[in-house]
Amino acid sequence: MKYDVTVIGSGPGGYVAAIRAAQLGFKTAIIEKYEVLGGTCLNVGCIPSKALLDSSEHYHNAHENFKEHGIGIDGLKLDMKQMVKRKNDVVSQTNGGVSFLMKKNKIDVYHGVGSFVDKNNIKISKSDGSSEQIETDKTIIATGSKPIVPAAFNYDKKRVITSTEALNIDKLPKKMVIIGAGVIGLELGSVFARLGTEVEFVEYADRIIAGMDKDCSKELIRSLKKLGMKFNLKHAVTSVSATSRSVTVNYKKRDGEEEMSLKADYCLVAIGRSAYTEGLGLDNIGIKTDDRGRIPVDSHLETSVPGIFAIGDVIQGTMLAHKAEEEGVAVAEYMAGQKPHINYNLIPGVVYTWPEVAAVGKTEEQLKEEGIPYKVGKFPFKALGRARASMDIDGMVKILAHKETDEVLGVHMVGPRTADMIAEAVAVMEFRGSAEDIARMSHAHPTYTEATKEAALAATDNRPLHI
Repeated sequence: MKYDVTVIGSGPGGYVAAIRAAQLGFKTAIIEKYEVLGGTCLNVGCIPSKALLDSSEHYHNAHENFKEHGIGIDGLKLDMKQMVKRKNDVVSQTNGGVSFLMKKNKIDVYHGVGSFVDKNNIKISKSDGSSEQIETDKTIIATGSKPIVPAAFNYDKKRVITSTEALNIDKLPKKMVIIGAGVIGLELGSVFARLGTEVEFVEYADRIIAGMDKDCSKELIRSLKKLGMKFNLKHAVTSVSATSRSVTVNYKKRDGEEEMSLKADYCLVAIGRSAYTEGLGLDNIGIKTDDRGRIPVDSHLETSVPGIFAIGDVIQGTMLAHKAEEEGVAVAEYMAGQKPHINYNLIPGVVYTWPEVAAVGKTEEQLKEEGIPYKVGKFPFKALGRARASMDIDGMVKILAHKETDEVLGVHMVGPRTADMIAEAVAVMEFRGSAEDIARMSHAHPTYTEATKEAALAATDNRPLHI
């Protein structure tokens, strides 16, 4: 078979790239090494983790907050097996949705490991040992990433686990140690802490979600500590060892020598992910990866080999599903002769804990470092009638605007439904709007989004209405 465009990898970046290519009239194929489509995000990442986060939030509210609402529940109990089953059902339904979209757009799907024979021929090695070869004019590499697990951590997939295995634990652990207090660690830690597991973190940095605005870190850790989570910041793990029933994590202060240890049922390693390019046969076409295993690309996401592009987690930048999707669309449109553009500064980041964290644009630390004059407006959720009505009073909205022009440079939120609220900030910043633009927009009352308006009022002229 001969194709105009072949996509290797069917995660959000890959399958969206394939759909857009097909919409633009290209004869398109997609290659996926596993038997189901959707990649990490759909199968062992974004979707299943959000399913468990929602389930654990329901349980936590029933256990802790329903009484305050006048709802009494006798005999409340946790059924982890059913919780995991529901998560699997959500994943399965979404798998089916992606398969439907491939058929709808007449995209040929191949299952197996795709590797380059040369720049226009790809071999597909199947799980049964057989193989076939297809010809392609252009190729998009969208093979994603995998968890980083140092050898000293003795990753065994049983007691020393990554997010992949954590999503299938169907018996509630008494204690879990999590290495890394970034997005993945905090989200999965929230799942188990809300269900009753004792959760303790070991984090090398001096704060949680270290890549986000410092005020977000402060607000979130305050909330998570209320759940009983414990944090060992500025500590380094030296080794991890496991038996059939438990795991021991040895660690020490970054600047100290005294070694300490934690014993738990599981150790979840969540220190980041690395680009997955194994088995692609990049050597056969002369593509070299950088020192972090990523594929270098130009401004059009084209590699050093003309006609071969790379997107998502295998290239530089944030490892976010929606970033990969935007890149997939951009590549397909560039191939069709269009002039797409991605503003990487305006790709939002979200942490799906509760309260949620969402941000777009520059952090206050970045603005200081770059010497950009700025002003700050903040507004706490506890001052909102809507937040008090739902008992979601933790967190704040913070707006950073240029001191002279009032242009919004960054928006940082910790609070209820901020994952959805951040879209307003992205839209305003896409059109280079000002804090006063947000302040003068009518926001429905009572809503959580009023916190954005009030923060904008605070940034504009220090004139919030409700504090």
